[in-house]
Amino acid sequence: MAVEVRVTAVLQRVVGGAKTVQAEGATIQGLLDNLEANYPGFKEQVLSAEGTLHRFVNIYKNDEDIRYLEQLNTAVAAGDVISILPALAGGSH
Repeated sequence: MAVEVRVTAVLQRVVGGAKTVQAEGATIQGLLDNLEANYPGFKEQVLSAEGTLHRFVNIYKNDEDIRYLEQLNTAVAAGDVISILPALAGGSH
């Protein structure tokens, strides 16, 4: 079962410039593993060395923050839309 994963510009570089990609997995962790297999280096952009979600990265399942669901163990199903949004820094002084 493929799920639509939306990524921002930071991650688009890792996935070849696409704004959305398809990934497979029963959970968010499974999707990230699948994305890593297809796009090496993807997981290091969103997970720490310990395998936890970077605090500056938000992942949403159908517009719900997975931190308030089951985090990386959040189940996904056909038709779900996953959005991965690393925080942006910058601005003027």
